[in-house]
Amino acid sequence: MLQKIILAIAVFIIILVALTFGETIAYEAFAWISHITGLVVHNFSDIYYAVKNYVALHAIKVLIALALTVPISLWIIKSKSDELDKPTNHRKIAIVLAIFLGWLGAHRFYLGQIGWGIFYLAVCYFFAPLAIVLGLIDAVRYMFMSDEDFALVRN
Repeated sequence: MLQKIILAIAVFIIILVALTFGETIAYEAFAWISHITGLVVHNFSDIYYAVKNYVALHAIKVLIALALTVPISLWIIKSKSDELDKPTNHRKIAIVLAIFLGWLGAHRFYLGQIGWGIFYLAVCYFFAPLAIVLGLIDAVRYMFMSDEDFALVRN
């Protein structure tokens, strides 16, 4: 169930990025990366206000992304549920989550490693750039891992 929820969140974020892909995507991406890597997050209220400001500025995009996320997620889960259970697809999903949401530990939560996910949230709380680097390191690890080694990590 948690994997399906995380998959839906990933679909939402991908759709939201696709909708934002207009003339401001490069500016927004560079500003966001600069903000995240150059900022020590003192508390989660900073993240809350950043999300709140984004939603206020891009409310239509968020609503469209939400409206598209539900049917697409349901379609993926319904039509591809057999394929989603394959170990190689778990690894691919974990890699994508580690790249885009690794700083929040989403890939660890997806793999059922709740303790490590909480650790990533704590690292993000105290020093966000380290959390970003750790998420990218996990993505690279998963890319070069064999299926057998990844199955051991997953369990």
